[in-house]
Amino acid sequence: MNHLSVHQQYMKRCLHLAQLAEGNTSPNPMVGSVIVHKNKIIGEGYHLQAGQPHAEVNAIQNVQDPSLLSHSTLYVNLEPCAHYGKTPPCSLLIIEKKIPRVVIGCVDSYSEVAGKGIEMMQKAGIEVIVNILEQESRELNRRFFTFHEKKRPYIILKWAQTLDGFIDIDRSQTDYGQPTWITNEWARRAVHQQRSTEGAILVGTNTIIKDNPSLTLRDWTGKQPLRLVIDKDCIIPAQAHVLDGQHNTVVYNTQINSTLNKVEHHCLENQETLNEQILIDLHRRGIQSLIVEGGRSTLASFIDQNIWDEAHVYIGDQWFFKGTKAPELQGFLKSRDEFGTSKRFVYRNKL
Repeated sequence: MNHLSVHQQYMKRCLHLAQLAEGNTSPNPMVGSVIVHKNKIIGEGYHLQAGQPHAEVNAIQNVQDPSLLSHSTLYVNLEPCAHYGKTPPCSLLIIEKKIPRVVIGCVDSYSEVAGKGIEMMQKAGIEVIVNILEQESRELNRRFFTFHEKKRPYIILKWAQTLDGFIDIDRSQTDYGQPTWITNEWARRAVHQQRSTEGAILVGTNTIIKDNPSLTLRDWTGKQPLRLVIDKDCIIPAQAHVLDGQHNTVVYNTQINSTLNKVEHHCLENQETLNEQILIDLHRRGIQSLIVEGGRSTLASFIDQNIWDEAHVYIGDQWFFKGTKAPELQGFLKSRDEFGTSKRFVYRNKL
């Protein structure tokens, strides 16, 4: 096995460890770390959640014989931090423990780190090797990098459509209040699992009026995403589930600013740049990822402006023959999953 493949092997382990905390680390990235002495892992750890020790700290504490640290290599999928936050700098701890070599998946573009950790360790005489499985390391923390580099959340579009490409039947007001189910319960559970790992979920006025969704985690456990509604003219009925005050909710509108219980009405000034203003506000709130669930006009507005990163398209086994057509987008297929009679296709934006 050549030298580079050894580094890749241990970096893959870092990535595997890091992903164990998916959905729990925001606003921090997912990070895993392993410590290797004479081709044997003697310590490993990952960042469990924001405010708790970082991966490197947990890996170092996991080493039973600390005297081996000065003859070991530390692997980590993201550049160790160099600043004091809720925890001390990991770069400083690595220096203190006299670890002679550090192998890093990718540089941290967050302004508080951004190469400073690498510089600090190199000045202390540590050999630093960078960009081992860089693409995979950035992929794992694509929400974190998008948030800091593009100053907006990572945007995931989501909808379910029939075999003939419809997302809803033609409905009259007598049919309002309940969603039109297209996929099976296993696919719906996957939707709720996805919700548990993202920061916020957004729908438009028509979806609330037609479906009256709760936008909650009923079929999965985890963190409830911030509920977001676009209701420009404040016409959503007061009895709508999203206004029940059970979870934090923001109603973006062009009329009022107010807060009652956990429901905030946030007034946006310019209807022409509604989506841009929402993304600016979400960045201000520290929301790193956003699911846009619809309806069609809301989804189409993000597609038309080309402000999306990922799309999850669920396809059930039904035919509607007529109704509301599903949105169309240009992207490349990243993956597909099957849930019995339902399928999920995950697309990525080409840009």
